[in-house]
Amino acid sequence: FFQKIPYELEESAKLDGASPFQTFRKIIFPLARPGTFTTGILVFIAAWNEYLFPLTINSEDSWRTVPVGISMYQSEFSVPWGDISAATVIVTIPIVI
Repeated sequence: FFQKIPYELEESAKLDGASPFQTFRKIIFPLARPGTFTTGILVFIAAWNEYLFPLTINSEDSWRTVPVGISMYQSEFSVPWGDISAATVIVTIPIVI
């Protein structure tokens, strides 16, 4: 995203007397903000949804991720689907926000 921003914008900011930090803060980053946030959201969701690696590698309960912990939430004779659904909804709220 940063490479697609024309270099002429940086040069014009230098001619106007902006410092390199001001150029980045006021010109470059606002133009690259959508791409930066989209990349951040996709990386966060990919890390959040990782299931197989934490399930097989982490053997201690304190190191388990939230999706693995939710999948382990069951009793001896039944699976509390309502509780699992409620936990899933609560866990996905930060992703939606």
